Amino acid sequence: MVDSSPLAKERATRSVTLEDVARVAGVSRATVSRVVNQQRRVAPAVRKSVMAAVEEIGYVPNRAARSLVTRKAGAVVVVVSGLAPEDDDGSHVARMFSDPFFGRVAGGVVRALRPLDVHPVLMLADTVRARSQVLAFLEHGSADGALLVSTHVDDPLPGQLVELGRPAVVFARPSGDLPISFVDAGNADGGRLAAKHLISRGRRNLGVVSVHGPLNMPALGDRVHGFRDGAAREGVAYVAASPGDLSVEGGDAAVQQLLADSPDLDGVFACNDLMAVGAIQALRRAGRRVPQDVSVVGFDDSSIAALSDPPLTTVRQPIEEMAGEMAHLLMQLVDEPERRVMSAVLDPTLVERDSA
Repeated sequence: MVDSSPLAKERATRSVTLEDVARVAGVSRATVSRVVNQQRRVAPAVRKSVMAAVEEIGYVPNRAARSLVTRKAGAVVVVVSGLAPEDDDGSHVARMFSDPFFGRVAGGVVRALRPLDVHPVLMLADTVRARSQVLAFLEHGSADGALLVSTHVDDPLPGQLVELGRPAVVFARPSGDLPISFVDAGNADGGRLAAKHLISRGRRNLGVVSVHGPLNMPALGDRVHGFRDGAAREGVAYVAASPGDLSVEGGDAAVQQLLADSPDLDGVFACNDLMAVGAIQALRRAGRRVPQDVSVVGFDDSSIAALSDPPLTTVRQPIEEMAGEMAHLLMQLVDEPERRVMSAVLDPTLVERDSA
């Protein structure tokens, strides 16, 4: 049905204004201004009504004018940070973005920022020069803050962002003792869920595919510690371990080592889904059926989990929700620069499929 109301005809011949939004939402122009400029002194129900009106009539803020008033860029930088190998030819970037995790983070950030008319700018910080570019981008006011996904335990960027003093939020608890905001999942709780599930299936000879070296972020260590703790609480005192590198190939190699060290292995927990898929491949080559002979549980509930053969039982890390919460925390820090650093920890859940 075509809207032939006087307001619709008027909007067809001119730009939609704050006054138009105010009339549709039934609030004052000042209230609409506070909402679209992301100020906090608005009740949630009123904010929701205003954003519905914005969507209904297609209001688009004048970014240049708003920036003059708010001193804000209306953009945030989403940084994927990790150290490139010395002899790297750029292939590590392809490997990094082949992991479904990054797409889920980006999707969660976009969904959270879109209603606020704030746009994400993706930057990769894998070298000294690239990190300097990120810091300069923020220092010059090209973005209001940073959302950081760090993939390396020795990454210097979180500390550099603290020194810069611009709003920043990190995905997952950072290494070291840094006054920086972060969003994480209850990784240790997720490890406990995996242990309890495997033992409930009668599995007692357990192995974990862990991560060692510079890839071993605190979240990954928490998953292993939680798994061991959960196993101990169920009476299983020993859990064999072998390190992987978060890839399918790494999980495959790690389980080959687990089988060599523990031939009676009947349950495997891998710290991410990619390594769990590799674990299933190694078990199949060794003549072990999954889940009849060995049960396998992953972590993340990434898209590969449902496509695995058999479909993978996994601990769901609510990545999209975590990314959205990162964006919300960052905008609070942007709006209120005097705020102390904040954190949010979301609960994981177990998704049962056919591998365990």
